[in-house]
Amino acid sequence: MDYVITIQHPAHVHFFKHVIRALEADGHDVHVFARDKEVAIDLLRAYDIDHEVLVGGQGGGVVGMVRSQLLYEARLLRRARAVDPDVMAAIGGTAVAHVAPLVGARSVVFTDTEHAPANRITFPFADEVWTPECYADDVGPKQVRYPGYHELAYLHPNRFEPDPDVLTARGIDPDERFVVLRLVSWEASHDVGQGGFDDIRDVVERLEATGARVLVTSEAPLPEELEDRRVTVEPHLIHDVLAFADLFVGEGATMAVESAVLGTPALYVNTLRMGYTDEIEAKYGLLYNFQGAYRHGNALDRALSILDGEESADWGARRSRLLADKGDTTEVVLAALRGDGRPPALERPTEATEPETAEGEVAGAAEPAAPESDD
Repeated sequence: MDYVITIQHPAHVHFFKHVIRALEADGHDVHVFARDKEVAIDLLRAYDIDHEVLVGGQGGGVVGMVRSQLLYEARLLRRARAVDPDVMAAIGGTAVAHVAPLVGARSVVFTDTEHAPANRITFPFADEVWTPECYADDVGPKQVRYPGYHELAYLHPNRFEPDPDVLTARGIDPDERFVVLRLVSWEASHDVGQGGFDDIRDVVERLEATGARVLVTSEAPLPEELEDRRVTVEPHLIHDVLAFADLFVGEGATMAVESAVLGTPALYVNTLRMGYTDEIEAKYGLLYNFQGAYRHGNALDRALSILDGEESADWGARRSRLLADKGDTTEVVLAALRGDGRPPALERPTEATEPETAEGEVAGAAEPAAPESDD
């Protein structure tokens, strides 16, 4: 069979990399088309995935995004006609959903982002929409829910084992106390009008006051005095760093969840929240959501509490509980693309430890927290 997979974001490379290898190992032809956004192309090269770049970034403002999307879809249509695929797949998948019916292909869309503006012009055209079970919206009969998160397509223990040598080779001691701080550019379509930290200098100063080293990964320019904190690890190796960190603090949901599923406590500071960030907070206690007018100060208070040892959480036990409930998402994606129509039977560990909060309560006992008020 011929498959077309499109890449619009660096996280999509991670999501599909094992799928691409598995399909090719089974003798299928996989054609990867990409948008040159952030480090997506660097990741495709690092993983030695053959690909073709169709367009550059999204362009500035709403008008630039629309023009870029139209160009992207036109070029994808031309290439898909030449390939004549059986299946077209993507995360988000607006272009795939629009192009697939024009070339007689089945479109399979994966999403975990309820607030994405493009959902309303994607879902009506897609054949299948695959979402985590915790996805808050009902897409209708074409929706297939599965027990997992996007990040478990590449960070499930079946797929990833952190390597301390990655850190030592780059001047980071895996045993030292350090925090990964993530800043986003706020240029994505779903980020328009949203916000995170109030003052990044204050964040770094207060985190470093605990004696922890701060490693910054940022899509945006940093103040000159903070540039020396920017982490220099190659993008395809950042998960090794997250796995050994004592804490993640950041504005990006993807990296927050990556940290959480690796067993590193994550503080997600963003006016947006999703079903999966809510679930990981309420059910597993590995991620904390901070929205509303006081998100900056509330997040820093929690960060200092964790770094100062005021919380007695067993993060490893909480991760074990998450992994007992969730499967290897790569297997789910392969089932979807092969046309199985439902998630495969997922093996579960026979034993799982119930993590306890600092107060001695089971982490999953709490209901999802309501968003903080902006009042």
